[in-house]
Amino acid sequence: MSTLTKPNHIGRKISRIRELRDMKQEALAQALGTNQQAISAMENSETIDDEKLVEVAKALGVTVEAIKNFSDEAAINYFNTFNDTKASQVNFGNSNNCTFNPLDKLMETVEENKKLYERLLQSEKEKIEYLEKLLNQK
Repeated sequence: MSTLTKPNHIGRKISRIRELRDMKQEALAQALGTNQQAISAMENSETIDDEKLVEVAKALGVTVEAIKNFSDEAAINYFNTFNDTKASQVNFGNSNNCTFNPLDKLMETVEENKKLYERLLQSEKEKIEYLEKLLNQK
């Protein structure tokens, strides 16, 4: 008798996807409007009706096909296809590299705001002086 997981055991596939998504049974149960015991029973069953599978897929953020075709080997192979040439620049296809220091940009913004505030304050002082001058003339 083989100790390998049966390839068509939908419950185990749901369990593995849930674990990979770092989701507890309680969280999945809450998303489906049921309890943890029902999720445990579902993950131990080999088959699940299609309607329930659609709900589970939506709660896990995957497609029904992703659940049906899931395998640990495919997931491992997927992550092994990334080439880590520089450990500090792992960006998984995102080629946006930050070319500035965000703190510098923040400080520039603070300085600009300070200058704007000073200009606004000076403008208000000039208005007050003008209004006082008008009042004194009357």
